[in-house]
Amino acid sequence: MSDQIKHECGIALVRLRKPLDYYHQKYGTAFYGLQKLQLLMLKMRNRGQDGAGLAAIKLNPTPGGRYISRKRSNATNYLDDLFQMVWARLNNITPEQRNDPEWLKANMPYMGEVLMGHLRYGTHGDNSIERVHPFHRQSNWINRNLLLAGNFNLTNVDELFTELVDLGQYPKEKSDTVTVLEKIGHFLDDEVQRLHTWFKPDGYTNQDINHLIFDNLDIQRLLKRATKKFDGGYVLGGLIGHGDAFLLRDANGIRPAFWYMDDEVIVGTSERPAIQSVFNVRYGEVRELKPGHALVIKYNGKAEEVAISEPSERRACSFERIYFSRGNDREIYQERKKLGEQLARPVLEAVDFDIRNTVFSYIPNTAEAAFYGLVEGLDKELNQWKQEQIQKAGKKLTPEKLAEILNVRPRVEKLVHKDEKQRTFIADTKARNNMVGYVYDVTYGLVQDYKDTLVLLDDSIVRGTTLRDSIVSITARLKPKRIIILSSAPQIRFPDCYGIDMSKMKDFAAFTALLELLRENGQEKLLQDAYKRCKASEKLPVEMVKNEIVALYDRFEYCQISKKISEIVRPKDIKPELQLIFQTLDGLHSACPDNSGDWYFSGRYPTAGGNRVANRAFMNFMENRDERAY
Repeated sequence: MSDQIKHECGIALVRLRKPLDYYHQKYGTAFYGLQKLQLLMLKMRNRGQDGAGLAAIKLNPTPGGRYISRKRSNATNYLDDLFQMVWARLNNITPEQRNDPEWLKANMPYMGEVLMGHLRYGTHGDNSIERVHPFHRQSNWINRNLLLAGNFNLTNVDELFTELVDLGQYPKEKSDTVTVLEKIGHFLDDEVQRLHTWFKPDGYTNQDINHLIFDNLDIQRLLKRATKKFDGGYVLGGLIGHGDAFLLRDANGIRPAFWYMDDEVIVGTSERPAIQSVFNVRYGEVRELKPGHALVIKYNGKAEEVAISEPSERRACSFERIYFSRGNDREIYQERKKLGEQLARPVLEAVDFDIRNTVFSYIPNTAEAAFYGLVEGLDKELNQWKQEQIQKAGKKLTPEKLAEILNVRPRVEKLVHKDEKQRTFIADTKARNNMVGYVYDVTYGLVQDYKDTLVLLDDSIVRGTTLRDSIVSITARLKPKRIIILSSAPQIRFPDCYGIDMSKMKDFAAFTALLELLRENGQEKLLQDAYKRCKASEKLPVEMVKNEIVALYDRFEYCQISKKISEIVRPKDIKPELQLIFQTLDGLHSACPDNSGDWYFSGRYPTAGGNRVANRAFMNFMENRDERAY
């Protein structure tokens, strides 16, 4: 992606099913769980750049001893910093102590059987240490301690916050994370109190009741009650002080979650390949957590996937497939290739099949898999063309002509290189933009001056600013006749409210193109009409609100929007022509048939709150308010 946006967080949960001594004897270390957690987080480092944290719980602790450990970092090198702090404590012991699992559990932090890590990609707010997960809701009652880490955004935080206040709480801030923590925490308290009240008349001591609560705490019931009104995309990982744990996914499956279990360990993560790599298991052994379900792990080591919310249409985020998730997942890799392959025919038509005078390349680094697909698609199209040429020649086909036809192949080159990111330390905007223009560099001497067409594949285009200020400007120095930018994603038209930092309409190149087309066609009044409809919809129940911006886009053909975006992102001081070709919605659905969450492109939101967010984002634009819409 040429335009960088903040996106999905990552969660890793590890539950050891054997005593620490088991891992020490079999694997030579009692640090097995902690090491695996570190590797899982390392394999998912693409899912966060703002901070990382972990928490560990020791099972069956003695009262008075520390049984919960937590460490967080928001340093620039957050993962290294986090684990340097963790291992600093554990490395500063004698070899005898290191090889004594019982002593380690009794005396050292992080030596628990239940562990959870989080990688933070903050979509808004500051980057203080207080924003880094896991969050801890503390209590002296072991079964009321709650640790929570999430990959989520909710559209109705205001409503949920009001419910907490009505319950008598005084939350310390109005944010997704605090609201969710307190919401689940409230019902945890309620469930624990309900069980205590149930068992007390039978003459059990309070200590006895504690253990009965460990056995009988119904996590499924707790999560059903707590998340009943959640509207958004979420995966939540939770640890309860006595050792129960859960991994919860929203009803539409918007955010990804996977899990694996064997006799030794139970693991949950945001990405499947992390589990495959760290535990050396096959693709089919890792299960996807079903939408609207939770993986519930009891303190005794039993685990079950249970239903939490009513089944809804699966709308897994397609941006995960296009860009966010690491491409070493088999399905994601194949889908990205398919997205690229489907652009072969349109681009060949755009260059009039002049393959000899066209150079194909891509914008690193995440478009690489899609580029492999594009090249395969070009080969298929060319094979068909070669057959037609051979049949057309008939008996007149000479060996020389046959060789000429067979030797036609795409000119594929690595032309664009992304240099290491540097901070400019320049306050002046114009001077800073000049420096940013050199983020990319090119390979010189491979493009014929003013004769070749240069085709560059990007995986998605959000704002178009990097294309305009860096990529197009720098590739124009190669002196091509024309530059064609392919996007393996469709036009990004609508805000996201489920985890990605795309909440302002003015930031989208497609929306800017829409405004230009409305102005050129004398239809600017339609903006005010849409604004009035949006304002009126604020008084409606959320389930009756519809996305009022879709109708504005529908006034123009897809190719009209693409053409206008091309004009917007073309620097005025370059000579080559510029054309943008976007993946279509039908093409996206064909390539990613099981992941139909396409609201950024279509405006079709999976939850009722999404339509309200889209309308608010448009109203913010019309009112010149530079703020989130949720």
